[in-house]
This record gives sequence, C-alpha cells and structure tokens, in this order.
Amino acid sequence: MEVGILAYGGYIPQSRLQRSEIAKAHSWFNPGLNGLAKGERAMANWDEDSVTMAVEAARDCLGDMDRDAISAVYMASTSFPFNDRQNAGIVADALNLKSGLQTMDFSSSQRAGSAGLSLALHVAKGSSEPVLYTTAEKRETRAASPLEFTSGDGAAAFLVGQGKVIAKLLASHTEAVDFVDHFRGEGEAYDYSWEERWVRDEGYLKIVPAAIASVLEQSDVDPSSITTFCFPVAAKRIAATLAKQMGFPETSVADNLQANCGETGTAHSMVMLAQALQNSKPGDKILVASFGQGSDALLFEVTDEIANLAPRMGITGYLARRYAESNYNKFLAFHDLINLERGIRAETDKKTGLTTLYRNKNMAQRMLGGKCTQCGTAQFPKSNMCVNENCGAVHTQEDYPFADRIARVNSFTADRLTYSPDPPAYYGMVQFEEGGRLMSDFTDISPESDVEVGMAMRMVFRVKDYDNKRGFRRYFWKATPVAAAQKGE
Repeated sequence: MEVGILAYGGYIPQSRLQRSEIAKAHSWFNPGLNGLAKGERAMANWDEDSVTMAVEAARDCLGDMDRDAISAVYMASTSFPFNDRQNAGIVADALNLKSGLQTMDFSSSQRAGSAGLSLALHVAKGSSEPVLYTTAEKRETRAASPLEFTSGDGAAAFLVGQGKVIAKLLASHTEAVDFVDHFRGEGEAYDYSWEERWVRDEGYLKIVPAAIASVLEQSDVDPSSITTFCFPVAAKRIAATLAKQMGFPETSVADNLQANCGETGTAHSMVMLAQALQNSKPGDKILVASFGQGSDALLFEVTDEIANLAPRMGITGYLARRYAESNYNKFLAFHDLINLERGIRAETDKKTGLTTLYRNKNMAQRMLGGKCTQCGTAQFPKSNMCVNENCGAVHTQEDYPFADRIARVNSFTADRLTYSPDPPAYYGMVQFEEGGRLMSDFTDISPESDVEVGMAMRMVFRVKDYDNKRGFRRYFWKATPVAAAQKGE
C-alpha cells in the first residue's frame, strides 16, 4: 500500500497588517526598516493562538470525512499556549474525535513542522488507520525587529495514511545539525538571531543541499523533473539559489508567501506544501525542505486522486479572505507589547475551575448539544428534558454535534460598555438550521462587515478569555459570518 497524504487543509487569519504601518512607527529609530515596508503580514485576532488556528486548518482538511478512523493527532509549534498541557489533545477535543487515540506535540525547532509530518508518515506506514497532523504558529516578536515584518500567523493540516493518497511519499531524509542561527532560551519571549550572511552561507547553502541530495538519491528522481520546490525562508533568492545548485527548474521555486502572509515559523514549510498541493496536478513532484538545527527533505508525487478530493478553502482560499489592517497599535495590543489601560471592567478575575471545565468540556470544547430520540428536536446545551413543548421527554437526549452546522443571526448588539480586547464586543442569539440556539460571541467582524438579522454564521473555535494571573486560557466556540469563508478555488 502506498503511504502519503490523503487530504490537506490550511488556515490564514483574515487580518493583514500593512508593513508600511510598522515602518511608519519605527523609521524614526531605524530607517533601515523601510526596506521591509512592502506588502502585508497575516495577523491573528486577539482570540486566536496556535491551537485555534490548528483546529481551523484541521477542519478544512477533514471536511465531511469520517473522523472515527483517525488513530492519532500530532501538532507542531514553537508558540504553544501551554508548556505543560498537551496542545494536540485540545485540538482532538475540538474536532470531537474519539478518546482512544494517540496525541503528541512537537516543538523546540523551526524544523518541528516537517519533522512532525515525517513521523506521522512513518507511523501511518505501519497502521491501517490514518494520522491527522497539524502545525501552527503565532510567534512573538520584538517591536522594530526585522522578524516583526517578515513573520506571519497561520496553520496547515494533513491527513496521512495508506490507500487512495493524493500525494505519495517517494523519499524523506533528515540532517540533524546543531547549527544555531537563532534561539529562544527558557523564560524568554523573543528570538535572538545571528548574522544573516553567515546563516545563509554556512547554514542554508551547506546543510539543506545534503538533505535534498539524499532524497533525490533514494528516489532516483532526476532534479530536472521537480515541479515545485518549497523552502520556507523569508530572505530573497535563497530558495532560487538552492534550486539552481541542485539542478531544479527555475520555475519550480514556490512562492514563499512573503508578500501577503509572512513566514509562519515552524508551520511555514507545511503551509507552502498545502498550497503546492492545492495548485498541483497528477504527476507533479513536490519537494519540501525545512531548516532548523539541520534540515528535513520530503519528496511527494501527486496522484490521480487529487482530482477526487473535495474543494476546500486551503491556503489560497484563506489568503483571498482578507482585511487590510492599518492600525499598528491594535497589533501591539493583541500581542501585549504595550501596557494598555484596559479599564475597570477588565479587572474581573478570570479563574477557571478545572473541575467545572472537565465536566462541561463536551459542551465547551467539542460543542456537543443534544437531540431528542423521540421527537428529533435538537438543542444546545444538552439537558435531561427535551425543550420541545409538545414532547418534554426525559432522558431521551443523544449527543448532537453543532460545531460544523450553519446558524443564522436572530438578534445582535455591538456593545462598547462590555470589555473586549477589540471593541465593540459583538454578540447575539444565533439559531441553528437543524434546531438549537445559542447566545454567542461573534468574532472576525471587521469594519467592513455588516452584521444583519438572518445572516448565515459558522462556528469557530477561539479563546474565550485569558487568565493572565495564572497563565491559563479558556476556549469556546464563537460565531463568524459564513460570507467571509467561502470555498477557495
């Protein structure tokens, strides 16, 4: 049985911070930053983190597929919200997966994204059940640093396994080299980077070719037949130089998405792979390489099954779903880079009772409601008694998932008295098309959005609130306009 990728998905936040606004704020201090002022970078909302973005990418990947067969969920990031709580486990919960599966986190290197996929493919090779692999990044960067300009937030996901793969794995190889181009020590919030020219000459151009050469040798593939070469580096011409060095066609160098997204850290090699698959055709050979204390290289060949994969947003679709953000102060506030006076209403203690969270996690994290087995009425939250006044049956509720169901706005308000990190706070009553209703927070309501009664909404997994005193965050589902998330072409 061939082993490879069965499906892919991606996610990029809708807000795109204009780099020209960052440069305006800092050119008084460092005029050299003006050279990085072109284009835009993906900017996560205040209620997004690597976990929520991984969930969205995984939902895009899985679509209507049967989720019960998934045997494992892996996640890679260097910006996990929890150091001692399994982040992949939260992703699995939000996707309403069975508890009898393996979950695992990968971190500590920009190569973790490709390393996680390599292991997922290896595990899938010895199993009849597929593995869900996700990777996401929301990096913290110092104000006025080059990394602030070149970074971006985003995620990718892949379902890997045996059978009708859309891209079969031809070969993979890892070069493990403790080459320190940058680092972030224990307790540090920001990366410390080394001199760029040295990293290019001694790192990219010496370590990466060794990994690629091994993959080409294993697969006996001629370099000239490579269709797409994905290499996640923000620096100009590095990927093209590597392609020329290895004998790849000039046209094979994939867009590094620096103009409209930015480098999504450890997720970026996988983000580029997801987009390459979205733009591929049968017979294409896609080589993806990464860099970070060595290099991973993976070579895939696209199969005829790519034509049978259902449409999805993918990276291309989410890149098209954008709002040009020109308020740099909002970016600073969302990333806690300024000491903002948030007002007395923000002083409420956000302590989360872990007992209560566990007992209600089917509702809060999986968004499971109930459906009466006697009359078929759906309701949220699930209760012991059917809410249908003509039924009222007791103990007839079975689990009913609401996360992927469309709802419509019954009523809403835009409240500037309630505290919100991004005022006004939008919330209202939404009615699900199959039945059930919820008083829900709204999210991703840009200044260009016109919320109306009857508007179609979809549910997204987001941060409900932050307990900064204890370093905890609580998740819940929020409503966002469907019109902002149509399928990508």
